[in-house]
Amino acid sequence: MNMNRTDALDMVRQSISSVIPDADVAALGPDDAFRDVLEMDSLDFLSFVEVLSERSGVRIEDEDTPRLTTLSGSADFLVAHTQ
Repeated sequence: MNMNRTDALDMVRQSISSVIPDADVAALGPDDAFRDVLEMDSLDFLSFVEVLSERSGVRIEDEDTPRLTTLSGSADFLVAHTQ
């Protein structure tokens, strides 16, 4: 599946929202560290990674998770891995 940046950003936002339903993802800037802004704990972040992997069909390894800390970084990761 080819994914453009807009679709990737939407998927990241939807994945965050499914893990933290009351998160104000619209207020997140592209380079905000959303774990800090949304006060995600390790389990929330792990759930986000799992949801993102399932929705995108992209296998996400442990060593990939540091790239998934901002909307921009997560979207870049998805776009790069769906080409």
